[in-house]
Amino acid sequence: MGLTETLFLSLSLALDAFAVSLSTGALIKTRTWRDYFRIPFHFGLFQFLMPVFGWYLGSTIEPLIAEIDHWIAFLMLAIIGGKMIKAAFSKEKELQTSDPSRGISLVILSIATSIDALAVGFSLALLRYDIWFPSVLIGIITAVLSLIGLFAGNRLGNKFGNIVEVCGGVILILIGFKIAISHEPALLRMFQFF
Repeated sequence: MGLTETLFLSLSLALDAFAVSLSTGALIKTRTWRDYFRIPFHFGLFQFLMPVFGWYLGSTIEPLIAEIDHWIAFLMLAIIGGKMIKAAFSKEKELQTSDPSRGISLVILSIATSIDALAVGFSLALLRYDIWFPSVLIGIITAVLSLIGLFAGNRLGNKFGNIVEVCGGVILILIGFKIAISHEPALLRMFQFF
């Protein structure tokens, strides 16, 4: 996977954490550097660790499913992207009225926003891609976007959170589609004009 694809993948995965950070920033009033540190650090750390764990799981079963691995990767990314798009239009909010940047709420949000990264790590193992560079980049971009989300949330509220989640979902689906057609010569020829 090239640098451009890795950047787009990292941005797509980070958009979920960005949307949560945006909402959190609108919900709570961050005042100190510690307030601005907690969420980006935890979101970035979990987004770094989950792909590594997913890659390990994927690499252990890869020989068993080598013939269809690209379709599995496409399906997983499409499901994740679809869930992100669906969540953008959901009326239920995951954030609580208490401060979600502390304690068990922070851990739960960190896990929830990084489940997608677990599946991506699994997919990268199936495609025999190295995991360390994408994981580090995903973690860093997530931390940076989470920090930006907190700042923006404090100033703009959560008005644009849904749009961000939809964009992230669409990008993940498109990356999955590209993976699928790149491993199928007939499909690749059919979509060459794009």
